[in-house]
Amino acid sequence: MRVPRLLLLTDRGQLLPGRGLVETLASCAAAGATTVVLRELDLDEPARAALADELAAHVQVISARTLLPGAAGLHLAAHQAAPAPAGPPHGRSCHDEAAVARAAEEGAAYVTISPVAPTASKPGYGPALGAGGVRRAVEAADGLPVLALGGVSAEVAARLRSAGAHGVAVMGAVMRAHDPAVVVAALLAELGEQ
Repeated sequence: MRVPRLLLLTDRGQLLPGRGLVETLASCAAAGATTVVLRELDLDEPARAALADELAAHVQVISARTLLPGAAGLHLAAHQAAPAPAGPPHGRSCHDEAAVARAAEEGAAYVTISPVAPTASKPGYGPALGAGGVRRAVEAADGLPVLALGGVSAEVAARLRSAGAHGVAVMGAVMRAHDPAVVVAALLAELGEQ
């Protein structure tokens, strides 16, 4: 699995009224986004699989928590057991350096470290780790790509890369945007990808 500099996470509950998830991600792909973690855990597996199929026409799909047919990989919550070594490539949500080190040992393809800043998607969740927390996570990762997540915007993306992050993972800033493609383009520009 190629780990992108910008990883999108879905939450159709944060979309503006009248906007669909597939159309949103199609516009993000047109702006340069390549990979998305499909969350939507309120849907049953057949509905998530159908949504993954639709999204795969636009972006590489990584499935959250359970592997969906056709997904390029699996994104695990902090508390989930790692798949068997012969299993699909996987990433893991982490919230401190110890979890990052464990993910590296278990053979994860990447980790997200969060929250790096206060986030509207999970108000009160934290404390925010900041650039220092990202630096510590990168040190613990032993070469594993670290994506900074939580409160990420184009204004802080370059600073997070300077702290050592491979890139950023973003949900709310894109899902809530009036023009998600503009947000994606700005993030990619700050990450040096455009």
